[in-house]
Amino acid sequence: MTIVVTGALGQVGRELVLRAGEQPLVGLSRAALDIDDADAVRHALDEQRATLVINAAGWTAVDRAEAEPDAAWRANRDGPAVLADACAARGIPLLHLSTDYVFDGRLPGPYAEAAAVGPLGVYGRSKLAGEEAVRERLPDRHLILRVAWVFGAHGSNFVRTMLRLAREREVVGVVADQYGGPTHAGAIADALLTIAARYRAGEALRWGTYHLCGTPVTTWHGFAETIFTEARRTGLIDRVPLVRPIRTDAYPLPAPRPANSALDCSLLREHFGVESPSWIAGLTDVFATWKRNP
Repeated sequence: MTIVVTGALGQVGRELVLRAGEQPLVGLSRAALDIDDADAVRHALDEQRATLVINAAGWTAVDRAEAEPDAAWRANRDGPAVLADACAARGIPLLHLSTDYVFDGRLPGPYAEAAAVGPLGVYGRSKLAGEEAVRERLPDRHLILRVAWVFGAHGSNFVRTMLRLAREREVVGVVADQYGGPTHAGAIADALLTIAARYRAGEALRWGTYHLCGTPVTTWHGFAETIFTEARRTGLIDRVPLVRPIRTDAYPLPAPRPANSALDCSLLREHFGVESPSWIAGLTDVFATWKRNP
């Protein structure tokens, strides 16, 4: 049984490959497999004798999506549709990553899976369309995992940006009125591999849509403060800059963001035993990786 991972050079894709252990997993980067190329997808799944697909590919540049909507829709809607068609034709399941950006962020508490969706920008709309394409084509053999505020040791993300700014500035302004649960890419990979292992073991899985995000809920400002404190403690930066809280409307960006990205993860815990990960522990893991490999 072979697990095929698409987007293997992304934040989650890399962690899937690194953490697979004895699970038979093949990671395919975008250069190796463009998921909106139907012929290439069919060939790859047959060549690898895939029995399960994890789609970690997608367009994640939220602001660029506003300027390049066609590219975002190809990656986030058309690609998942092609993958789901190929999986359906072969009778194999698809685990698909989605996002908190399918919600408008107006709910006062954490979003459950059944909460009303209402994406605010191109990125969120394209990801929601990808979810719908997967559900339509694989109604009984899909698992959609929505995640939020992803960070990790690989690729571009908020943590890496904050460390760069800490080295360049004495004062860093960070948005303090958006709430969410930062989620370590490694924890996302572990959750997906747990689900994959249970499928390979022959368990009857409860397919559908699930949520995973880090705990506790914080703001970008709170996240940044912890990043700087821990980075200084581990020697990645020489000093801690002053973190100035700012409002979203004082930091205009091309794409609107949900004010609340907190996700209710109780269903994933109930059905798969996966606990919401500590983002502080995830941050420690990332910094340890960077210390070992500067």
